[in-house]
Amino acid sequence: MKERRVDACQELLRRYEADGEAFLQRIVTGDETWVHFSEPERKRQSMEWRHTSSPKPKKVRMQRSAGKVMLTFFWDYNRPILEHYMPRGSTVTSATYSNLLRENLKPALRQKRRGFLTMGVCLLHDNARPHTATATVWTIEELQFECIPHPLYSPDFAPVAFHVSSPLKDALSRTRFRDNDEVRSAVHEWLRTRPKEFFPHRI
Repeated sequence: MKERRVDACQELLRRYEADGEAFLQRIVTGDETWVHFSEPERKRQSMEWRHTSSPKPKKVRMQRSAGKVMLTFFWDYNRPILEHYMPRGSTVTSATYSNLLRENLKPALRQKRRGFLTMGVCLLHDNARPHTATATVWTIEELQFECIPHPLYSPDFAPVAFHVSSPLKDALSRTRFRDNDEVRSAVHEWLRTRPKEFFPHRI
């Protein structure tokens, strides 16, 4: 596993050394996360510096509301490209993810990033089953996207949780939403007001 991670990192480094910023500008990062109607205030005990003799911190019991929305989010070197919300009761499968790439992401790239499709899309996502299923792979080939290598257990290669999910849920903590529309509006406004530097690509 370490060898596969090293090989992937070296390959990405070679690509960057050869093409520089042009390589980073081709990367489109994406993943899914749940957004709950009510996110309790989060405490980051794991980020606190403590002495070995310090007492263990008390953990806050997480209590979320029953309502939630599945957000699939894509961004590139510049800004967010696509926010997509799964219909209530549906799940992310190879079929739904393939349709999302074909019917939502590609048109969004054509509309918001002129010339991007001609330049070539480097898709960066994790190894969740809907992302790696045969039908999804065929769709990615059909769209002429290139998948950036992402070995197992490599969350650092798809930093959605670090750059989007956690900060988003922190921002929405202690806020109660009544329906999906309120969630979507809050998420959209939060993403819209993020500075460009908020969406870096790390390789």
